[in-house]
Amino acid sequence: MAKSLQQITFVFSGEESKEPKKKSPGRPVAIGKEQPTSKRGRKSSKAIDAEADLVDIPEDEILFQKQYYSIGEVAAMFHVNISLLRYWETEFDIIEPRKNRKGDRFFKPVDVKNLYLIYDLVRRRKFTIEGAKDYIKKNQQAGEKFELIQSLQRLKSFLLQLKADL
Repeated sequence: MAKSLQQITFVFSGEESKEPKKKSPGRPVAIGKEQPTSKRGRKSSKAIDAEADLVDIPEDEILFQKQYYSIGEVAAMFHVNISLLRYWETEFDIIEPRKNRKGDRFFKPVDVKNLYLIYDLVRRRKFTIEGAKDYIKKNQQAGEKFELIQSLQRLKSFLLQLKADL
């Protein structure tokens, strides 16, 4: 004789039904809530524009105190990936980091300044890589112009700070 087995179910507090919940196919969408931002993929142009102002390069007096900067330090200054710096190194002739036997890259302060010029052309002014190369080749005084622009921007920020303090 076969005995019939009874199914035992447990009901926890906060559970509405005894049936297991079915997952809907595809990506779940929360109503009334923003989607969490993903760390993967390409950043939006608004995010890139916002990050363009966050470059943390020290003043020249502080920058030139060290002879070499590791690639990790330089990437942290620009808030970019290390792979982007390696790519720019292959694309632009003005960047020449020193490599040790292991292959680690060490950037001179002059290389950091050149990276800042490239960063400004590509990220802020929205030049293409080819356009930035042409700009640097055609304008031999591009670095001097860039230095002048940077000093004027520092003066402007100082005057705006002074105005805000009044």
